[in-house]
Amino acid sequence: MKSVFPISELPLIKVTGRDYSYQVRRIFCVGRNYVEHALELGNAVERKQPFYFTKSPFSLLDADKEFNYPPMTKDLHHEIELVVAIAKPLQKATREDIEGSIFGYACGLDMTRRDLQNVAKKQGKPWDVSKDFDGSAIIGEITEAKEVSNVKNSKLKLFLNDRLQQMGKISDMIHSVDEILLDLSRYTHLGPGDLIMTGTPAGVSAVKKGDILIAQIDGLTDLKVKISES
Repeated sequence: MKSVFPISELPLIKVTGRDYSYQVRRIFCVGRNYVEHALELGNAVERKQPFYFTKSPFSLLDADKEFNYPPMTKDLHHEIELVVAIAKPLQKATREDIEGSIFGYACGLDMTRRDLQNVAKKQGKPWDVSKDFDGSAIIGEITEAKEVSNVKNSKLKLFLNDRLQQMGKISDMIHSVDEILLDLSRYTHLGPGDLIMTGTPAGVSAVKKGDILIAQIDGLTDLKVKISES
């Protein structure tokens, strides 16, 4: 059966050092997964269980493009995150199931319209328009898991105009990557093409047009993006 409109193809992310790409199906995000970040925004620290929100795959922006400063905000924040790319189906996964379930890792930026998020939180409303908008999921090249020796001990760094703005360690996450996979797979059938943005450390701050962001995680390809002045 024909579609009324041309069918949009799912976006692709480059795989470092390979001649193939990773097709993105869904983007899940873990909220408040670093203690210091939760505290800097005045939020309670939730250790019992992760919580999630989502971004459309069409919110993805790859490292080859500039990020257009979005409308309806005067307080746009950067959040550096480890991104996990899924390699095989996971549903109600066990520890044994998650062995070999990760295709690779990438540096990511969860761009957030913080002013809109704060209003939504005060009113008890969803965060959608503060988190899911054009280009809000900026994700660099994926490094295959077999090429990453020990991501659990990697450091994250975010430079804003050459100034170190965010720094943390993957090991500081409240809920580890394995714990996230075990938990999230109870709620949905994860599979190839699914990305998980695992949360950000403290140090988030506002950006403006013309700023340059560089995200670094040990062992992964750097992510560099300019906030477009257009």
